[in-house]
Amino acid sequence: MTSSIESVVYLGLAALLWGATNPFIKKGSEGLQYVKASSPCRQLAKEVVFLVTTLKYIIPFVINQCGSVLYFLALQSADLSLAVPVSNSLTFVFTAISGWFLGEEKSDRNTYIGMVLISVGITLCCIDKLDASVQQLK
Repeated sequence: MTSSIESVVYLGLAALLWGATNPFIKKGSEGLQYVKASSPCRQLAKEVVFLVTTLKYIIPFVINQCGSVLYFLALQSADLSLAVPVSNSLTFVFTAISGWFLGEEKSDRNTYIGMVLISVGITLCCIDKLDASVQQLK
């Protein structure tokens, strides 16, 4: 049972790292559209150099990748039918919240309703999986 709880915590942390960094990555890549080159290969090279040399992009990107490592480690002990919904749907919630804190578009009523429904759904999934773990221990 403990590994199930740990897995859910790790998956939630991975979702937090992914979701919280998405708006920062978007903000850090501003200006990429102005990078121009004469050929597709040079265009790609210039874009990569632009992104790699932009700290406002690199720092959130590295943090985001730490979330991917955490997700990978959580998959070792997590049930896949729990891992995917927890991490992917909570990422949406954390992206909406961090975008709101950054002053991106203001969320409307439907976004809040969706966030509540996601939270309820994730809670139900976790309760079901934890109950199943307890039943196996008996």
